[in-house]
Amino acid sequence: MAQTILLVEDEDGLVTYLRSELQFEDYQVLTAGTGTEALRVYAAHKDELDLIILDWMLPELDGLEVMRRIRRHDNIPIIMMTARDYVGDKVAGLDNGADDYITKPFEIEEFLARLRVIMRRKGRSHPAANNYQVGDLELDVKARRVTRGKHQAELTQREFALLRVLMQNSGEPLTRDELLDQVWGADYSGQPNIVDVYIRYLRGKIDLPAHQSIIHTVRGVGYVIEGGE
Repeated sequence: MAQTILLVEDEDGLVTYLRSELQFEDYQVLTAGTGTEALRVYAAHKDELDLIILDWMLPELDGLEVMRRIRRHDNIPIIMMTARDYVGDKVAGLDNGADDYITKPFEIEEFLARLRVIMRRKGRSHPAANNYQVGDLELDVKARRVTRGKHQAELTQREFALLRVLMQNSGEPLTRDELLDQVWGADYSGQPNIVDVYIRYLRGKIDLPAHQSIIHTVRGVGYVIEGGE
């Protein structure tokens, strides 16, 4: 299966060139031209993304801030890309979670070689989980199927994403802000009680009469998923 890369760059000519080179190497490429657009695309496609190429100087939100927000809850490989050849910038990028840093202009052969190294490292060290289980609740990522006992729950895409984040952090209370960032995106500007609304939807679909509650409210914090038979 082709690996998917999010390319975040506001220079159209460079986007066209890099997308063509990456597609020639059999990568699937998604693009974003601003920091806020990058966070929206990331939030919508994070389950399928393998790596992010992130320019430092972006409209709306710079690349460093985009990376900080993604790093709150995801260790996806990130290559920072910039025209600023200052040691301090490189240190800041690496300290804030970049896996590599490349300065423009660069030779495409070197860039692709660095990308392959990171992809190989990711394949060895960070295998993606496809199935999660908490008590008798099971979530199959590839099949997009959720079952509890013999019952299959029909979830919307957003409900599925919310449940997956909870199950990825089984036993660990998550705040509403953390859930908003991971499920709705760091630039979400709607009502924060949307989390409570969707938790209620989930409970209605997976807390069946024959089963005890599995999504618990942690007073003053948020929500946690644990136990349940």
